Amino acid sequence: MSHRYVVFGAGRQGVAMAYDLAWNGEAERIVISDSSGEAAERARERLVGLCAGTKASFEALTIDVANPKALARGLAGAQVALSAVPYKLNAELARAAVDAHVSFLDLGGNTEVVRAELALHERARAAGIAIVPDCGLAPGLGNHLAAHGVATFDRAEHVHVRCGGLPERPVGPLGYKLVFHFEGLINEYSGQGEFLRDGKRVDVPALTELEKIDFGPPVGELEAAVTSGGTSTCPETWLGRLKSFDYKTVRYPGHWSAMRTLFDLGVFEPSVRGADGKEHSPRLAMRALFEARLTFPQVRDLVVLRTTVRGLLRGKQATRRYDLFDRHDARTGFTAMERTTAFPAALVAHFLARGLVQPGARPLELAIDPVRYVEELPRHGINLAITEE
Repeated sequence: MSHRYVVFGAGRQGVAMAYDLAWNGEAERIVISDSSGEAAERARERLVGLCAGTKASFEALTIDVANPKALARGLAGAQVALSAVPYKLNAELARAAVDAHVSFLDLGGNTEVVRAELALHERARAAGIAIVPDCGLAPGLGNHLAAHGVATFDRAEHVHVRCGGLPERPVGPLGYKLVFHFEGLINEYSGQGEFLRDGKRVDVPALTELEKIDFGPPVGELEAAVTSGGTSTCPETWLGRLKSFDYKTVRYPGHWSAMRTLFDLGVFEPSVRGADGKEHSPRLAMRALFEARLTFPQVRDLVVLRTTVRGLLRGKQATRRYDLFDRHDARTGFTAMERTTAFPAALVAHFLARGLVQPGARPLELAIDPVRYVEELPRHGINLAITEE
């Protein structure tokens, strides 16, 4: 069997998704599109080299996703569309996919955008296609490991997800290197985390509730803090079933204190009025600084993920821990963040292409069979250590 995919966004995650689809998604044709024709062509050339030996053919396409006619042209002939563009565009892409009768997924990151996509449920069901937001790392893989625990425990009670994309060693003034889009990072560091506590929905401010967590060698003790978007729809899905569900982002010690200081200064505000009476955009300046000063190309990245599920298992109280540790892949050039974000999303795309997902718009934890998902992860290079006590 062979399938036809279109990937919107020819940046880091888009190329990695297309790569995994070629090797593991039974791809016949993959369109890699971008608003920059040069970026799309560079991506195509790289993929042709990396995917020699597969049956996939690659096509580069220049598409402005804000242009409905261009978007319809990109969706034509595809079975599944994957979004690797900024999260703000995902709801409109999902609407276009429904109109084109093409199944759709994205990498998530903003729960309000996800809710706008899920509101398309009846339209998607009538069109005979599936929409599944939040298919990357966090939200995504971390939460679906929780879904695996909920599905396989007699009664799951508490779930804690901790995840971080880090340089192999602390670097720069923040002990951090930028491993994905600046706007996505600041979105996570803003707003509130949506959690379950004592069986009730609660909002917890971002950058609070610092905790230490030991991942063992080679990273050792790290710090985790509340960020927004990581739990996505899970608190709503499991309200009345779980006593607690929360998510925190992991960084090297000292990072969170520095970030709180920057936020308190207002350097991520879109616009401020200075003492001179003029409007200034500190956020634009900070974006330029982050992208120029926090790339550290000589330092490779790694990803740590731990999902912990506690509850009744085989008649006894138990704790199961799902651990993932991933590094930059020197052979392909894909970073750990690209691998652990894009490859799980490509797995979901393969579920969609195979017709294993019911039509409609549903969150990941309800749309995709978590047991089969976990069984298929190793084929996509995502290897978990699962322990129980």
